[in-house]
Amino acid sequence: MPKENQLIKFTKRGIYCPQGKFYLDPWYPVEYAIISHGHADHARRGMKRYLCTDDSKPILKHRLGADIKIESIPYNKILNINGVNVSFHPAGHVIGSAQIKLEHKGYVVVFSGDYKTQPDFITTPFEPIKCHTFITESTFGLPIYHWKKEEELQSQLQSWVKANQSNGRTSVFLGYSLGKAQRLMSLLDSCDDIYVHRAIHNLNLAISESGLKLPQAKLWSADLNKKTLQNKIIIAPPALLGSRMLKRVPNSATAICSGWMQIRGNRRWQAVDAGFVVSDHADWNGLISAVKATEAEQVYVTHGSQAVFSKYLNEIGIKANELKTEYGDEALAKAEKEDVENKKIV
Repeated sequence: MPKENQLIKFTKRGIYCPQGKFYLDPWYPVEYAIISHGHADHARRGMKRYLCTDDSKPILKHRLGADIKIESIPYNKILNINGVNVSFHPAGHVIGSAQIKLEHKGYVVVFSGDYKTQPDFITTPFEPIKCHTFITESTFGLPIYHWKKEEELQSQLQSWVKANQSNGRTSVFLGYSLGKAQRLMSLLDSCDDIYVHRAIHNLNLAISESGLKLPQAKLWSADLNKKTLQNKIIIAPPALLGSRMLKRVPNSATAICSGWMQIRGNRRWQAVDAGFVVSDHADWNGLISAVKATEAEQVYVTHGSQAVFSKYLNEIGIKANELKTEYGDEALAKAEKEDVENKKIV
């Protein structure tokens, strides 16, 4: 059985597999990149070749360019690359998101990318994979973070919309264009007419190419009659907070949707009316259960509260080390702001 350091190496460009001659979610241009999902901190421009899940392919082509050289495979299908068996397994993070499994001569490494263990109404549910080495995120790797069940969250959001409607207000939800926006659409479906920003609308069109049917949503444009939007629902990227377009919405009530709302509430977002705890990442218990389910001998903890989470894992008898990467919400937020301003999409 090969040693772990023969199958993966941590380099300046990203996580590298020497046998397979490919990188996992690299942050600098490489020859061959295997991509866990379409968020901008994990799927970057400039790679000569890409491999992703079937559901992520139209997202990456939309984000990175229709002319990129890209191949895709469905979940659980094994592709042999230079003697390394590679497969994608559901991560439950956003549409098309995957854990990447590498197997070579009996040794298994799983790179989780970003993941959420709690099921929602729109993404393929997370599936734990047994392995020798597990690379886990830790975005919300603190005991304070615990998420509501999807049904509870749906009731909370829809109750807020109904309260706004009783006061003649338009409900505006702010969430990332990939993942959060589609999840909000599923949570608010049948509540009332949903309008989405053009960045989300265009991404929805790309997602539909994979055959996934999304809840119905209309394009929100600046020239819409104000009466058309009154009492309705708008979903927009957080980068629009404070924008002229948002200010033109009649009698609006605005809510930030993020896992950070668990502890930061409205204090960080003084310009909004509400904050809802809606996260596409695993909470504290989700992270622990995911790591334990892998039965991994070695765990690497990256982006987020890696110091706290890796320390806890070691305390309960799971060998864990911190791993520095260039993933995370700050990189994603910056990319979304830049792309929205340039009329693109992350």
